[in-house]
Amino acid sequence: MVRLTITVQGVVQGVGFRPFIHAAATTRGLAGWVRNRTDGVRIEVEGPGPAVGDFLFALPREAPPAARLAELEVVEVPPLHEAGFHILDSEPDAPPRPSVTPDLASCAACLEEVASPDARRFRYPFTNCTRCGPRWTLLESLPYDRPRTSMRRFALCADCEAEYRNPVDRRFHAQPIACPTCGPGVSLLSEEGTWLGEGEAALRAAVEAVRAGKVLALQGLGGFHLVVDATCPEAVLLLRQRKQRPEKPFAVMFPSLEALRVACEGSSEEEAVLTSSEAPILLVRKRASGGVVEAVAPGNPWLGALLPYTPLHALLLSLAGRPLVCTSGNLSDEPLCREPAEALERLRAVADVFLVHERPIVRPVEDSVVRVGPEGPEVLRRARGYAPLPLPLRDAPCVLGLGGQLKGTVALSVGGQVVVSSHLGDLGSVEGVRLLEHTVEDLLRLLEARPVALACDLHPDYASTRLGERLSAEWGVPLLRVQHHHAHVAACMAEHGVSGPVLGLAWDGAGLGTDGTLWGGEALVVEGARFRRVAHLRPFLLPGGERAFREPRRAALGLLHALEGAGAAAHLRESFAPGQVEVLLGMLARGVQSPVTSSMGRLFDAVAALTGVRDREGFEGQAAMALEFAAGEGEAEPYPLPLRDGEPAVADWEPLARALLSDRRRGVPPPLMAARFHAALAVLAESIALRVGVPHVVLSGGCFQNARLLREVRARLRARGFHVYSPRLYPPNDGGLSLGQVAVAARALVDGPVGRVACRSTR
Repeated sequence: MVRLTITVQGVVQGVGFRPFIHAAATTRGLAGWVRNRTDGVRIEVEGPGPAVGDFLFALPREAPPAARLAELEVVEVPPLHEAGFHILDSEPDAPPRPSVTPDLASCAACLEEVASPDARRFRYPFTNCTRCGPRWTLLESLPYDRPRTSMRRFALCADCEAEYRNPVDRRFHAQPIACPTCGPGVSLLSEEGTWLGEGEAALRAAVEAVRAGKVLALQGLGGFHLVVDATCPEAVLLLRQRKQRPEKPFAVMFPSLEALRVACEGSSEEEAVLTSSEAPILLVRKRASGGVVEAVAPGNPWLGALLPYTPLHALLLSLAGRPLVCTSGNLSDEPLCREPAEALERLRAVADVFLVHERPIVRPVEDSVVRVGPEGPEVLRRARGYAPLPLPLRDAPCVLGLGGQLKGTVALSVGGQVVVSSHLGDLGSVEGVRLLEHTVEDLLRLLEARPVALACDLHPDYASTRLGERLSAEWGVPLLRVQHHHAHVAACMAEHGVSGPVLGLAWDGAGLGTDGTLWGGEALVVEGARFRRVAHLRPFLLPGGERAFREPRRAALGLLHALEGAGAAAHLRESFAPGQVEVLLGMLARGVQSPVTSSMGRLFDAVAALTGVRDREGFEGQAAMALEFAAGEGEAEPYPLPLRDGEPAVADWEPLARALLSDRRRGVPPPLMAARFHAALAVLAESIALRVGVPHVVLSGGCFQNARLLREVRARLRARGFHVYSPRLYPPNDGGLSLGQVAVAARALVDGPVGRVACRSTR
């Protein structure tokens, strides 16, 4: 007779792990127990040696699909000769560890049950089981049990209690279990908050409003969506006007995979992502005549598509019988609305009706955004379905990373792992700053963490930096300021478990450099907590500073001014109002409100303006996206973009700009110019890698969201024998900064005093 004590750490709560253990033990005739702890799951199992060995062998191989087993500690103890196997009450005494799964999309069995007239949960919007449903959005504390979730206020009815206690039921120990008798319900409210109906009547009235061209605010899994008919141009334009989002693409939810295939082209791999338990928004190719109106994603060959991932969404979409725009319930640049009172206040001028529910949302969670590249899924916005899955970061002390200003996230290393929060959005509003502060408090409280250091960006005006300064003073711990592009590279290194040295190509919009200028076209050799700038794009001036970030024509003027001085006006006069060019040229000549930048993102903007593709933006990155779309898929002769000698070496865009202007005079089509530009950047990446000679290359930063650029650079580097890494599980954009900050700061603390070019430490 053998008895083992087994401690399992990882994502093992909220995934049906204890019911799985119960079944695995009882089918093998073993005795013992299993219980949740704040740091994972503890098991004691007893029986004949071969049966116990077989049980142990099955743990990592037969665990539920959503489980992630990070560590297994096995200790043999004396047999107790007990009978039966039991699920015991949770033990909250151990130090908390990241152990809870993200929210999981509805499983096929639950959706079938909701659609079955004879089922007890027929048309019930909050149906779930151990395989699916809310987890992260309702968790209040660890370990994961119903009394520690926002479902604690709903007492189970006798039928649900029986299912919860039945070892052969798929709702055995399903913590969010509910039904129409004992669970939350839905109500429809007017824009003034007046009650208009509940239950099935509320669902049908909400859909009638959408079909009539109105805007619905829908309280979903992690917050509110704004919903309109995606086949109605007037409804989409109305939403754009009210949401103050003139051109940025909307996501579209389809009733079924079959309906999605009518509007979009999708591979089998893309369909697998759409139907996965993560169920993200997936970027797929639009069909020319798929029924979704052009105003949903104007000028964009891609559509952000998703399928219903809760029974509530499934019921609405089945009643609507058509694709619906399903976009974040907020105004532009504000965070997601979470609760009905908040939505009625902030979205009163946007939505006509509000479909709300009674299940409290503990923390707001956006939809994730993913695309499928040649090497598989790539996360561009990490939120529902992915956060807060942890990443191993061995020997890391407890460090809190506060991210950047755009696409905010927070990261925390604890217990040899790092947890990155869900996407928070931009931090330019009061509400955004509050959400950042709340997320920090929530993560520290949940994991009972006490950071020994904080990490932030070098930029002093970021809201995240200011929060870091305040918390550093309050807690008496050091604040490590990590250079923006160093963090981009370090995040990808952490994801892939690479320690360095690596050559990191960090190409993005802008981040403050160690010399006080705006970097963004960087080549860094990174090892541990240190980096060395080995190459960068030739700097140029941006007239008007931040306004140039939204007006590619200004980036183009700054670029050409470096070549031709006042003569730059001749190339761009038609892009500006009368007299405006002269004012901007005067600013450039005097260096007034014209910061210096080596940004690759701003070079994209300049080329977009000079090719005639786009000279103003309606949203961040629009010009670069338009240039990528214009380039298409075909091959092209690269523009010259030589890498000059020096330390650091400088990539000189002057020959490129002169060749582009020559092409423009000759009437070369914009798509060909765009393709030549992309090819030039791929050759530049190859030249830098060959010059530096480090065999491992990391590609990160927002510019590598460009699928053509990523593909061409990766192909050239691999053809030369380089090992190439790019972000897959975490975004290449600023959503990955907090992870990189933690990785750099943790390494700096372990290695001792940091180099001045790695990060600056203050108290």
